[in-house]
Amino acid sequence: MSQNDPAVRLPLPTDGPLDPPPDWKTLRAQCPVAGVRLPSGDTGTLLTRYDHIRTLLSDSRISRPAPGDNSARIAPEGRGGVSTNSDMALSIQSNGEGHQRWRRHVGKYFTAKRMTALRPGMKKMTESLVDAMVKSGAPADLKAALGFPLPVYVICHLLGAPAEDRDRFSYWSDAFLNVSRYSLEETRAAHKGFSSYMTELVEAKRAAPGEDLISTLIQESRAEGEGLTHPELRDTGMALLVAGHETTANMIGKMIAMLLADRTRWNRLLADPSLVRTAVDEALRSDANMGGFGVRRYLPEDFELDGTVLPRGTTVFCALSAANRDERAFADPDEMDLTRSPNPHLTFGAGAHSCLGQSLARTELQVALEMLLHKLPSLDLAVPVADLQKVEGLTVGGLREVPVRW
Repeated sequence: MSQNDPAVRLPLPTDGPLDPPPDWKTLRAQCPVAGVRLPSGDTGTLLTRYDHIRTLLSDSRISRPAPGDNSARIAPEGRGGVSTNSDMALSIQSNGEGHQRWRRHVGKYFTAKRMTALRPGMKKMTESLVDAMVKSGAPADLKAALGFPLPVYVICHLLGAPAEDRDRFSYWSDAFLNVSRYSLEETRAAHKGFSSYMTELVEAKRAAPGEDLISTLIQESRAEGEGLTHPELRDTGMALLVAGHETTANMIGKMIAMLLADRTRWNRLLADPSLVRTAVDEALRSDANMGGFGVRRYLPEDFELDGTVLPRGTTVFCALSAANRDERAFADPDEMDLTRSPNPHLTFGAGAHSCLGQSLARTELQVALEMLLHKLPSLDLAVPVADLQKVEGLTVGGLREVPVRW
């Protein structure tokens, strides 16, 4: 394996649905800057060490691929996935002052303080969803009963979008983020439908503003005269709806599966619920099922990384989950330590493009875990861990179902 010999093929195989690829450890030790081949046949460079990935993500010159970059594609020819097709790119600028301007407008609505204010409403919704699951009887699919609906309700509340459209949001999200399930034509049609939907929603907020994020951004634009443009408002809504529910919906299920896979973890939390906050971050760090491709970045110029020069035009894939298990950065990285603190994992990225919604995601995960510990202390997986099935082709990773009983 070498940088110039793309012998590594993504996604890497794993032994089980919650297990990390064995190749991660080998790559970190022997070839931390490796050439890789994608399902599309295109090639790129894979990073697996913590310090390498943090350095690259924190560099202001480096950004997500933009239209015209000729970056490596993930999806095979004729398959979908907005994240791999530049003709469906959003209007939000991916780098420079334009991106920072967008983050200044939107980011202030996703602070930890604002998320704390949303917690009581999240708790009420979570309790009603858990009660409904219990009423329907065991076994139940935790992902369908709680993991999916909770983040949808929360992000719809934030944006002022009707929660009853959640099935449409789910389809659009899957079409954007799955690189093997849909054809390119299906993904383009989904993008067109979602874009039209969000355009109508933005116009409705202009006509009758509420207290939601989109209404606030519109009013801010009117007052300041330099707020977000209509395409930016539309695409902000699209991006937040997709990112705000798809990743968290999958993470709720994966987190509970990881905690129940070793019963001592669940019992530890029952005995000491104060560990919920550190347990959530440890689940985020330990998650090995994050899609298999990593975070994509494009190099606009030559970039030196620990003595290795990556040439201009290289598409880099940052394996965040591999970095989160780097023994150079974490003690006993393969152990799930519910008390780990500090926990500087890279699940939400780093630098100028770190995840805007990380406080929201943490709050939802904490509320979901707290409620399940309180309401269903006897919760357990209804199938062996080995029988859990991964969602194939999904760039954010996930399990098809999380069967549970109590």
